Amino acid sequence: FSLRTKTFLTLIMSEKESAFYRELKGSDPFFLMAGPNVIQSEEHIFKMCRQIKQVTDSVGIKLVFKSSFDKANRTSAKSFRGPGIDEGLKVLQAVKTAFDVPIITDIHECFQAEPVGRVADIIQIPAFLCRQTDLLVAAGKTGNVISIKKGQFCAASVMRNSADKIRGTGNPNVCVCERGTMFGYSDLIVDPRNLVWMRDANCPVLADITHSLQQPAGRAIGEGGVASGGLRNMIPTIARTCAAVGVDGIFMEVHDNPESSPVDGPTQWPLRNFRSLLEEIVEIAKVSKGKSEFDIDLTPVGEEF
Repeated sequence: FSLRTKTFLTLIMSEKESAFYRELKGSDPFFLMAGPNVIQSEEHIFKMCRQIKQVTDSVGIKLVFKSSFDKANRTSAKSFRGPGIDEGLKVLQAVKTAFDVPIITDIHECFQAEPVGRVADIIQIPAFLCRQTDLLVAAGKTGNVISIKKGQFCAASVMRNSADKIRGTGNPNVCVCERGTMFGYSDLIVDPRNLVWMRDANCPVLADITHSLQQPAGRAIGEGGVASGGLRNMIPTIARTCAAVGVDGIFMEVHDNPESSPVDGPTQWPLRNFRSLLEEIVEIAKVSKGKSEFDIDLTPVGEEF
């Protein structure tokens, strides 16, 4: 396409953006997706949403509440997965109504897109599935905001193609999310350059500051099995980095008792420390110029400059 054609197509797509998507894009300094990894019970979800929202409201940050109804990619078939789609969506709809808060949850199969889209404001595509065309198209056809996590095995440039699969359905409401890159067999690293390179997808760039600290299959359990571990103490480091680089949204899993969480306990941030970390990264984001490209001057320097 010519530059004029690309500009025209961009204008047409921007006119089709939802009001909610524009609200997210306009969040200052970022919007937050936070909540427990998985739905443990309706009572627990209500407690977590109420307490998290109290903090985000007081700090002045837009909250999208997060929890999953089914963790389909657990390391072990014996692991807890959640209540399932039917019961899970009932819980998410109830908490959405009770607290007047938008919802983000993930899908793993095409048939889930339509029913999830009737409840969730953001449909999340898991990192392992970020290139699955049929899943992306099914999600895109809902018209909802779609957040695509970058695969741990993918270059940042891949996310342009994934985002275009959503836009190819006529849905411009798409975001891409960094969640770490495999480093060896049981570790992840966060390359801050990806947060800049992913802007090539021409949509909001998000950062998952908790899953990025997973150590996949890095923890031995009984009877010779393995489970994912994590580096909870490094979550603030990644959070500070992402805020300084300049992201449009931050994703973090928060739990009132991480040690008892049935899923990803080692990388869920303690609710008790939620406010202090959020306040810190908001301040970092406000003073950073990370969203603006640095004007590098390569002209030769004489004695005076």
